[in-house]
Amino acid sequence: MFRRSLIIVAALAALIVVPVAGAARVHVRVEGQTRTIYGATAPVVEASNALAALGAASAVGEFYFHLATTSFGSYVDQIGRYPAAGSSGWVFKVDGASPPVGADAVQLKDGDTVLWYWATFGPNGGPATLELKRSGRCYSVLAQDDNGKTTVAQDAVLHVGARRAVPTRDGRACIGPHVGVLVRATLDGAVRSNALP
Repeated sequence: MFRRSLIIVAALAALIVVPVAGAARVHVRVEGQTRTIYGATAPVVEASNALAALGAASAVGEFYFHLATTSFGSYVDQIGRYPAAGSSGWVFKVDGASPPVGADAVQLKDGDTVLWYWATFGPNGGPATLELKRSGRCYSVLAQDDNGKTTVAQDAVLHVGARRAVPTRDGRACIGPHVGVLVRATLDGAVRSNALP
């Protein structure tokens, strides 16, 4: 089993290191259960599909992920220290929506944003993911469902660096000067947002 895992990791590393024909420049972020594993600001990597984007982020960010193979195909069953179990596991979105196909079948184009995140699924699907936008010193927070439909993230909280929390009103808040720190948003039951300066 260990040898097989090494072969899979080596094969993925080869795909990451050698530029792939048709690779796109895409933004990638990986959100774990309790913290960001990679790319709070969604840095750019080159990848042709959503699985390759995770592989590229793993190589740059030096974090572990594992692929499981089933009769339905391969899927990501672990990122970092968290293996999938029961109704919780790893899923992804491209440009805010969950594609109806596997990560290796989603062809990316320049400028796409790939988000991998830990989710617990209930009767209504997975959690909303938050998207933070900035205009001057003001921020707005949107919640995206699995189809990419956005709504205002009522009651979201902005986190300015590690020490300051600012509640939003109708998903919006303006904050004073905050040089050198990042701002992100959280909301109970949702996946934390991207980070912006």
